[in-house]
Amino acid sequence: MAGLHGETAAAGRSAVSGVWAGVRERVLALRDAPNRRAVFGAYFKEHGHRFELHPVLTEEQVAAVERQQGVRFPEEYRSFLLEVGAGGAGPDYGLFTIKPPEPAQAPEPAPHSIPTTPPAPETFRPERTAEWEAHQAAEPQRSAYGDSDEDLARFRDAYAAWDKRDDELLDALTEGALHVSEQGCAYYTLLAMTGPERGTMWNDVRAVGEGVVPYELHGSTARVTFAEWYAHWLTRAERLARQMPEGPERPAA
Repeated sequence: MAGLHGETAAAGRSAVSGVWAGVRERVLALRDAPNRRAVFGAYFKEHGHRFELHPVLTEEQVAAVERQQGVRFPEEYRSFLLEVGAGGAGPDYGLFTIKPPEPAQAPEPAPHSIPTTPPAPETFRPERTAEWEAHQAAEPQRSAYGDSDEDLARFRDAYAAWDKRDDELLDALTEGALHVSEQGCAYYTLLAMTGPERGTMWNDVRAVGEGVVPYELHGSTARVTFAEWYAHWLTRAERLARQMPEGPERPAA
């Protein structure tokens, strides 16, 4: 099995070979573009990414994060961490930073101890959104109960049970996915880490009661991968940032 896993990983790396060639340099070059401040999220108080990228991670650091989280990153994202950066400039307000665990002195194992491993990650299941929406529609209504003290108590019990389940379903919507960026106004972008949708991008729009929905480009319903998502942003950012700003003033450095 170890040999098969190694061959599978190597095939994945080969499949994305060259995807990120020159991307880091293209991003960093936008720091000097004349209209760089017009790119959404690049310059916004302390939250702007300013077209900066964190240093890349080593293979050992990426593997350490994967062991910590109990899952192997999809190959496009994994190779991004190895070749472009561990976070920084990207769509919207930029990519969240991936920080490898600090090296620590390993404690002496107790006699006859059983090695611990991270729990298996949950499967990303976007169909849970429909389940959550159905649950929302079934919210207990006070008008459906009588006016006695017993009726009020029944309503409170029913609502408490409904509310508890609502929180559970809401949290479960993003299980098996990684939040990779913030869009603003409590909207986020997710990368599916497990399940049939592994490697594809999703919008976390729970803040407006829409659950988790596929990320789409140009109105297409086709699934978008991490590399497609990032390349689309970079192409648009380059086009806008290299335009001359309107008016005689130039953006300050």
